[in-house]
Amino acid sequence: MALIVPVMVRGINNLSDARYCAGMGADCLTFRLDPSWPDHLTPEAVQELSGWVSGVQLIGEFDTLPVADINALARTCGLHAVLLHRRRPAQELEALEVPAYKLTNWVPDMLPEDVELRFREQLPYYAGFVLATPPVQLPNTTELTRLTEQARIYSLWLGAGYAPTDIRRFVETVRPAGIVLEGGHEIKPGLRDFEEMEAVFEALEDE
Repeated sequence: MALIVPVMVRGINNLSDARYCAGMGADCLTFRLDPSWPDHLTPEAVQELSGWVSGVQLIGEFDTLPVADINALARTCGLHAVLLHRRRPAQELEALEVPAYKLTNWVPDMLPEDVELRFREQLPYYAGFVLATPPVQLPNTTELTRLTEQARIYSLWLGAGYAPTDIRRFVETVRPAGIVLEGGHEIKPGLRDFEEMEAVFEALEDE
C-alpha cells in the first residue's frame, strides 16, 4: 500500500505487528532495545522479527545505553537508525555509526523562539525530531500554524494523535516528515486487533 506520508510504528514487539505494518506500507519500525527498560527486546528477538519483513527501516530505541553499546547492537540487529530518548553531548552523537532521531516532547507554553532554538541547536546531529506523544490539550490554531511553519524547516515526525479528527487533512496541511503510530500487544500469539491502526493507514492511502 502506497501512503501519502511516511509512517513510523513504534514499539514493535510481536510478529503480528511487524508483518501487518510492513504490509500496510509503514516505512519504519522501531524496537525498544535499551536494557534499562523492563520490556526491552533482545537482539535475537529483533533479528527474528525483522527476518519476516522487508522494505522497512529498522530503528532501535535507546535511553541511557552508552554509544559504544548502541553501535554494537545496531550492527548485530542490522539497524538503519536509532531513536534516542535523551539529549546527548555532540561527541557522543558524532560517534554513532547510524543516523539518529530525537524523541521530543511538545511543550504547549514554550515560547516560539525557544522552540526554534531547541531545534536549531540539535539540527546538525539528528535526522529528525519525533514528537510522538500529543499533549492532552491539542495545539490551538496559533500553535498549529507555528508547527506547520516548523515542519517546513525541520524534519518533524508527529504522532497521529496530533490530528484533531481528520488525519489526512492534518497531514496535507502541516506536511510533517512523517506520522508516528504506536504498536501494541497481541491478544494471544497470532491474534491482534488492528482496527484503530487500520483506520489511519487507510486514511493515508495514496489514492
